[in-house]
Amino acid sequence: MLDNVYEVVITPDFRTFEFRSIGPKGAVLKIIRYVETELPGFYNLGFGDLDPITRSIDDLIATNNGDAKKILQTVASTLYIFTDQYPEAIVFATGSTNVRTRLYRMGISNNLEAIEKDFTIKGYFKEDWEPFALGIPYEAFLVRRKL
Repeated sequence: MLDNVYEVVITPDFRTFEFRSIGPKGAVLKIIRYVETELPGFYNLGFGDLDPITRSIDDLIATNNGDAKKILQTVASTLYIFTDQYPEAIVFATGSTNVRTRLYRMGISNNLEAIEKDFTIKGYFKEDWEPFALGIPYEAFLVRRKL
């Protein structure tokens, strides 16, 4: 599943990952951040282009560099690294737009069997969390590493 990923640079706390998307638009710096929420042990997965001045994540830019699958696999690979360091963490993820949430849902659906070997995944639908199932238009996801 994760055989085609970009090399990532990892901060010492294993909560921030940077890599470059390479394609027709050139090399675009991407960032993934796991930020603990007000609920201890719950982390929000933030992802997007890195603003070089503010070091903030722009999660609305569409780079269109022709490498979406490789980017999603790279983001997924960081879940393994992050949860190796924080095995009890529960990671919350959703797209910044409905289109991106659908893209994440499709990525999960296409790799569900492999994902479920290592992670428990839930989807948010109709104001409730449920075990992830194919064909449901989930609005958000919770992921936890199986111990």
